Amino acid sequence: MQKGNTTESYERRTQKEVAMLRNIIFDVGDVLIEYRWKDMLMDHGLSEDEAERVGYEIFNSGLWEEVFDLGLMTADEIIREYHKKYPEDGNAIQWFIQHGEQMHVPRPEIWEKVRLLKEQGYRIYLLSNYSELLFQQHTKNASFLQYIDGKVVSYQVHIGKPDPEIYRCLLEKYQIRPEESIFFDDRKKNIEAAEKLGIQGVWVTSREMLNGRLDELLSEKRGEGR
Repeated sequence: MQKGNTTESYERRTQKEVAMLRNIIFDVGDVLIEYRWKDMLMDHGLSEDEAERVGYEIFNSGLWEEVFDLGLMTADEIIREYHKKYPEDGNAIQWFIQHGEQMHVPRPEIWEKVRLLKEQGYRIYLLSNYSELLFQQHTKNASFLQYIDGKVVSYQVHIGKPDPEIYRCLLEKYQIRPEESIFFDDRKKNIEAAEKLGIQGVWVTSREMLNGRLDELLSEKRGEGR
């Protein structure tokens, strides 16, 4: 996936907007954690070209985002569908799904910044597209979970970003005011959907960029208290 610069809304935030900010909403994948799906498939014995092909089949067939992430099928059911669609690669895809705990990489310095933001008084929320199986595996023992005030995950509501309804689910469930909120996500279309609802958006393009943006938020809050 190609990424460019972050949305300009963050850069243009006024002092008034900074003072209004109460809620920080995070995506999970490629924000709070990162993925090593290609390395994982290569560890399983696939060549780089084979891993890229199988990865494309997994993530771009419509089964992953439109079915598995939405909680419309169990892992066993989705594996059967992949076997039907890609019989030559079905075994590799099955192994991948059944060993999903090997796919993610923690970002501990980001988690520490989440803790600091929580200590500064921000309310912390998660809004993410995930299957139940992988969400449980990828957030197991993740320290950021103890700092969140709430979450909406696609498998829970059978809706995924960028559908505006999943954003409304989060806003309504926790009585969040969009104008008091900022959202971090690695996909531009998800940021654009949030901004249409009045939520400030930050398009996360790298781990380094995210660290810098969170440091700015921490500094802004400290400066506000002077």
